[in-house]
Amino acid sequence: MDSVVNSILSFFLPSKISLKSENILKNIALMLGILSAIAIIFDWYPLTMFLSFPFCLIWIYCAWLHTEPQLKWVNLIFLLIYSYGISRYFFGV
Repeated sequence: MDSVVNSILSFFLPSKISLKSENILKNIALMLGILSAIAIIFDWYPLTMFLSFPFCLIWIYCAWLHTEPQLKWVNLIFLLIYSYGISRYFFGV
């Protein structure tokens, strides 16, 4: 299963980025994480899902770049949960 996810990621995303670009992505993820935590505290549903979704995407990509399968899979699970929540919000699934 890991090879399937890796092949999908390698099809859509570059397998190498500069350290500067990676740091920018991680800083964006940090801001999204902080904003998501604030949204949780103030009960700003569904903003929490919309902030957490790109957060997980960034960390899946960064984990894939450094071949950290555990981090990738944890965030992939959260991404699927947020995808379900977002589709449920928009489509009433």
